Amino acid sequence: MLDRLPEYIDPLHLADKRGELKGQIPLKNLDRLAKMLINDTGTVTVDLFFGREGRLAKVEGHIKAVLELECQNCLEAVDWPIDCTIKLGIVNSMDQANRLPEDYEPLMVEEEKILLKNIIEDEILLILPAFPKHQHACFVQKIDNNSVDPLVNDESSSPENPFSILAKLKNTGDL
Repeated sequence: MLDRLPEYIDPLHLADKRGELKGQIPLKNLDRLAKMLINDTGTVTVDLFFGREGRLAKVEGHIKAVLELECQNCLEAVDWPIDCTIKLGIVNSMDQANRLPEDYEPLMVEEEKILLKNIIEDEILLILPAFPKHQHACFVQKIDNNSVDPLVNDESSSPENPFSILAKLKNTGDL
């Protein structure tokens, strides 16, 4: 186990040596992800195992973090826990990628060494929701006299059926 994660790794070499990488990466170092966060303080905990299964070089492990995203309803911060399982097959061609077992995603390696943070960042970006929201109804806004804004849907009120007028006409026979 390493105290500090390397910046660049050689995934095929690590797979041959049955390497293991454990450590943390600061969120502020993940450039593409940091742009999407309200607060980029904190770390991503990385626990990766490299190995071979026959001819398949693979990476398996976990990524854990708590990200502070912007709720798309109320525009306030929402803590978003990430606990991602990684199963990557190390390949260097599309033909090899197409032959991977179903439960593996391809990790395309075109050069000998690649940035470790890019692998971690790609996996996190793939599991982030397109529209993060709080689990509770955060958008109900109070107006004067504690009345609720009529433009906001309340979970307890059911929307009016647009065909209710037709149902009334059908029952009365007036057309």
